[in-house]
Amino acid sequence: MTIARVTEISSTSETGFEDAVRNGIKRANETLRNVKGAWVKEHTVDCENGNITRYRVNLMVTFVLDD
Repeated sequence: MTIARVTEISSTSETGFEDAVRNGIKRANETLRNVKGAWVKEHTVDCENGNITRYRVNLMVTFVLDD
């Protein structure tokens, strides 16, 4: 029987949402084993003087637990 767990992480990028997602998945794989997928829960941006300065995503990362 396979058991999975979901954990929430936040990731940022200065270039876009897709890059923020890639950064989050890459970082999750450095800490978690058996990452199988992620759900983008939330998109937000930081702004300064009317310009977007940072893109942020909250990811729900799914990984399979070891036996």
